[in-house]
Formats: sequence, C-alpha cells, structure tokens
Amino acid sequence: MPRKSLLRSLGLLLMLTPGVSRGEGDGVSTGLTTELKSEVAAYSDTDAVSVFTPSVGANVRDVGSGWSAGGNYLIDIVSAASVDIVSTASGRWTEVRHAGGLHAGYKPYELGASLSGSVSREPDYLSLTGGLRIDWDLAKKTLTPAFAYAFTHDTAGRSGTPFSVYSLELDRHTFGTDVAFILDRETALNIGADVILEVGHQEKPYRYVPLFAPDVLQSVGPGASVAAVNQLRLPARISERMPTTRQRYAASVRLAQRLADSTLVVKERLYTDSWGLKASTTDLRMVFDLSPRWELWPELRAHFQSGVSFWRLAYVGNQASDGSFGVPALRTGDRELSPLVAGTAGAGLEWKLGGASDPTAFAVTLLAHVMATRYSEALFVEQRIGGFTALQAEAKF
Repeated sequence: MPRKSLLRSLGLLLMLTPGVSRGEGDGVSTGLTTELKSEVAAYSDTDAVSVFTPSVGANVRDVGSGWSAGGNYLIDIVSAASVDIVSTASGRWTEVRHAGGLHAGYKPYELGASLSGSVSREPDYLSLTGGLRIDWDLAKKTLTPAFAYAFTHDTAGRSGTPFSVYSLELDRHTFGTDVAFILDRETALNIGADVILEVGHQEKPYRYVPLFAPDVLQSVGPGASVAAVNQLRLPARISERMPTTRQRYAASVRLAQRLADSTLVVKERLYTDSWGLKASTTDLRMVFDLSPRWELWPELRAHFQSGVSFWRLAYVGNQASDGSFGVPALRTGDRELSPLVAGTAGAGLEWKLGGASDPTAFAVTLLAHVMATRYSEALFVEQRIGGFTALQAEAKF
C-alpha cells in the first residue's frame, strides 16, 4: 500500500538529522559508554494520511576494547483516508506497525565488523532483515573503506487472511560500499555506491488499476477525480502486475566542510534501475553554532525522477464480445513510480543540556519539515503537501 513508500521516506528524513558538526571521534573517552535515545515523530499530508511514531533506542560501547551493541524499537500508528482508498470504495483505516532491530560490532584495531537484524510487522505485512558491515581504517584513519551486505525477506498479504492462504513474497539483496576520506581538519568526503537485487512480487494486494477504452483516453487527464475516473473507466477491477525482478543502482557523494562557526553538508545521489526509473536527489544543510549549547540548521532537499518504463497515466483495456478483457501485461497504480518532482524544506534545533565538561551528554532536538510533491502524469492527485515534526532526546553516560 502507499504507506510503505511513505514510511521509507520518513526513515530517510530521520537519517538526515543532526550531528554533522560533531562526531563519535570527539573527546577522549576510553571506557564504557551508554547512549540512550527517544523520539516522538508525526507526519500528516493533504492526501489524508497521518502517522504518529514513538521510538526508543540504546547503544553500549567500549572504546578501549572496541566492541559495541545496541537496539531500537518503534511503533507507527497510521491513519489514512487517501484518494487511493476512496477510489476502491474503502473507508478510513487505522493500522499499527511494530519495528525493532539489534546490532553488535567489534573493532579492536583498524579492522572492524558489525552484524545487524531487524523485524517489521503489520497485520498484513512482515519484513525480516539481516546484515553485515566491514570497515577498515587506513592511512592513520584518514581513509576508511567499508563494505556491507543485507538480505531482506518481505511477505505481504491481506489483513485477516493468514499468509498460508494468501501472500506475496519478495527477496532483496543489498550490496553497498562507502569510502570515507578525511581530507583535512575541516573537510570530510564520502563516496558510496549501492546495488540492490530484488526477486519476487512487488504488487500491492489492495491496489487495483482502472482500465479505459481507447476512445476515452483523451478525456482522462492528470489529477482526474475519482468521480471522473469511475464515469469513464471500464467495469473490470484489475489488480496491478509488475516485473518479478528489479535491479537498482545508486551512487552518492557527500561533502562536509567545517567553517568558522558552521558546517556545510552537501550530498548528491544518482539512481537508476532495470524498470527504467532514473532519479537525482540533492541535499543541502548548513549547521550554525549559535553557542556552545545551541545548534540550528536549515536544510533543503530536491528530488527529480522519471517514471518506470511501463507507467501510464491511463491503461487501455479492450473488451471482447464475450465480455472478457485484454489487459496490459504490466500495470501499476503506484504514483511513486510515475514522473515526479519533490522538494523538502526544514530546520532543526538542538539544545545541549549536559554538564560543563561535556554539554553533549544530554541533548534535546526539535525537527520540522515541509514536503511538496508534484505528479505530472498521475490520476487523482497532482500535488501532495506534507508536514513532518519530531522531538528527540539523547543521553550518554
């Protein structure tokens, strides 16, 4: 359902939040350190989707011996009455997702490795992931290559129906590499690449694609309302169908430049896949040190993408004399696979409340973002505007 893409987007926003002006290397800690983090986040948009997400996390590490371990847990409470739901004659629904993960690492010297695992569960969806990461400090820690692999198994079904009766399965292999360069005391550069291989079904069990007779196509325009689509469409309800394999490729560059009382962070990511989708994402953030205890950062994000090769604003169906329908072999109603332009503008504010020796020992962060997406070739929705806010608290001792 549409919420899967939404939650992944929120996860991306969380990864883009604070800490760029300081890092784990600050200070000279050599003993056991415990870090605790809690967050309450909320999202709402003009497509009648809202998400409330409380989460907690903990990490324990011993710098002297090189080991670390931790975990996290979150709950997503999703409420939706979006146009996709309305178009299938369904009412508003509320659903809860539970997600948790564990990780452990060991890096006694320059070479280190870490293992991670996570579970995400909804009434109609189960996702299991396990991963391995290896990194190696070279040239006095000014050059650190890293390699990672993760395997994910997703099972999608229908609420109230056991997976043994109905389910769609998807396997995902993710290979990643990243090289971190410390160019000087003020400049850090990261270059990364990812390859994701997917095998299985990516159709959404609840999504149906409207079909239109050839002679009415010219009457179907971007953003056509549910009423207009229902008036023009053919009577058949056709579930979506997508290729059972997909290869994704991405490359990224991240530059962090420390200035007198601020830090500039720029990131560019290029993406393409075997479905014909091409995308570019640019992130820009400027972190200002207002005082030893306050940091403020505005940030901007721009995303441009083409649609997948089999995307159509309106799919053609041919009705035979016996009442049967000829349908396109590949079809989808997921507008996140259509041509689109998206932008995010936001800001974060961090207040360090720790003692004089280490103000970062306790910190509170407030985040706020506004997101706008423009769909040029999609039914029902031409524009979506959303808002995201989060309140974080972090403590270490």
